[in-house]
Amino acid sequence: MPETSPANLDRVASSSSSSSSSDRASVKIEEIEDGGGGGGGSSVVNGSQEAESLPETTAASIVENALAESSGGGNKSFSRQWSVPMDRSSSNDRAESSSSPSSLSSKPKLHKSKTERHRKVTHILAEDAAKIFDDRISAGKKLKLLNRIANVKHDGTVEFEVPADSIPQSIPLDREENSKNGDESIDGVDFQYVPPMQIVMLIVGTRGDVQPFVAIAKRLQDYGHRVRLATHANFKEFVLTAGLEFYPLGGDPKVLAEYMVKNKGFLPSGPSEIPIQRNQMKDIIYSLLPACKEPDPDSGIAFKADAIIANPPAYGHTHVAEALKIPIHVFFTMPWTPTSEFPHPLSRVKQPAGYRLSYQIVDSLIWLGIRDMVNDLRKKKLKLRPVTYLSGTQSSGSNVPHGYMWSPHLVPKPKDWGPQIDVVGFCFLDLASNYEPPAELVEWLEAGDKPIYIGFGSLPVQEPEVMTEIIVEALQRTKQRGIINKGWGGLGNLKEPKDFVYLLDNVPHDWLFPRCKAVVHHGGAGTTAAGLKAACPTTIVPFFGDQPFWGERVHDRGVGPPPIPVDEFSLHKLEDAINFMLDDKVKSSAETLAKAMKDEDGVAGAVKAFFKHLPSTKQDLQESIPEPSGFLSLRQCFGCS
Repeated sequence: MPETSPANLDRVASSSSSSSSSDRASVKIEEIEDGGGGGGGSSVVNGSQEAESLPETTAASIVENALAESSGGGNKSFSRQWSVPMDRSSSNDRAESSSSPSSLSSKPKLHKSKTERHRKVTHILAEDAAKIFDDRISAGKKLKLLNRIANVKHDGTVEFEVPADSIPQSIPLDREENSKNGDESIDGVDFQYVPPMQIVMLIVGTRGDVQPFVAIAKRLQDYGHRVRLATHANFKEFVLTAGLEFYPLGGDPKVLAEYMVKNKGFLPSGPSEIPIQRNQMKDIIYSLLPACKEPDPDSGIAFKADAIIANPPAYGHTHVAEALKIPIHVFFTMPWTPTSEFPHPLSRVKQPAGYRLSYQIVDSLIWLGIRDMVNDLRKKKLKLRPVTYLSGTQSSGSNVPHGYMWSPHLVPKPKDWGPQIDVVGFCFLDLASNYEPPAELVEWLEAGDKPIYIGFGSLPVQEPEVMTEIIVEALQRTKQRGIINKGWGGLGNLKEPKDFVYLLDNVPHDWLFPRCKAVVHHGGAGTTAAGLKAACPTTIVPFFGDQPFWGERVHDRGVGPPPIPVDEFSLHKLEDAINFMLDDKVKSSAETLAKAMKDEDGVAGAVKAFFKHLPSTKQDLQESIPEPSGFLSLRQCFGCS
């Protein structure tokens, strides 16, 4: 999660590739959610010009299936999607696929087998795409437009092409806001004169998503505010131990993580997977309103939220704020606001012209998957009018402030982000000071050189025995000691003990990482931050979600090798990555970055940002209430008048 993220049906990933003979940006969409420490969210966009020669369906059928499911159709409503004839591709495509060597052999373990072929894509005009988001056009016509402009692959990818020269590098609205309002610093915010409030935090994801909000909540408590942290029941003890109030949200982060690893995102791999994700999302969405106003489930003490802090995967947060007429502030560990400087982190768009558009694509396809559930909540529980088909998205309106919890030394605030958006720094929770390590671990650490940490947190590993063998062999070849974190993935089942390998369960990263030479992990935002703070060269093995984004940032900063996608994890690549991290120049770069981050206080930055954007008058309050419409129209993204 954080990461966990988007809707159950629609997982978007947009990817684009450039061609010397074409001036169009090819975009491939595939939505997935980050379920790893970091990122809750969701959808991913990958870029390539070829795909598996497997059944295709249309984007319209995805929408139709979602509507049928919401109206009680059950699994039957998805039968059309999964029964598309195999011979939908042309005879030439089929011949090419059948004769391709890659279709006759599979890759080694931990590699995905692929059968690639050139695929037919649809060229669309900006005006046609913009009609999908036009309230004046009927749902039926919008479905036909989707059917005409997009093809959905069996694995949830959506393919289409857009004219590259029709996508502007920036949206004028953002720059107008910047010039009109300026970019007020959070440094001058005064903590002392904010009257006591009751604040609810709505947080969906894994422990890596929850932990930074625990730190923020504790700081808010220090300033006299009552804070309720509403998250999954799995984390009740964690929250209560931190001295905070807890309220249970729906959804099981372990189920969400297992689902996403299995399906590589949110579009199910088969009809039997559909109810799993829909049930999880429905439980989350319907638990948000009670979290804002119901008494404490244990003590019975009354609670009524004056303000909401939420992360994006808590789908429905802005709708609840709209109903309660209270301000909301969205914080996240990965970018969720459109920018022309980099694509949506759940995307792999290659051409800069498509970066800003990738955010709208991800957001819109998430909305397709949760629209029926959100509107059910609006009508039955919030007493609000439903949001019309694709007229608005699940995402926050442009008037909702956002705070991003990463170091500006790693990812500076984009120039086209306005004053409503802050980059506050990494938000660390001090766990090391109260941690008592087992004597056996301390003795092992003191018995030799600093080890390399290898672990994947709360993400399930599909072949833990094979991965463990690779890790041990790579450590042996590079003559390094290693700590393997078992995690939820079940790593570390050794055939025989190795004196250069130590197996452990959970240990606070802020205690362990300063005692390590380098780290190898899944790339959750929190784990990435802890490794960089400890000046550890870092190798990221992304599973899904925003993890590739952080892998790329780490490599760009010179503190680690290129990320190794989990499906490409191999002995050769891990050995090369370890040798890369052992280079003195890489260690020096890691130390330089850690020194720059040393004086940052992301928790204080987050609290200041929250206070800065609180409405001070009735008029300000009205302006801070989120609107049901989306933050950005596709027409704007394409630069249409």
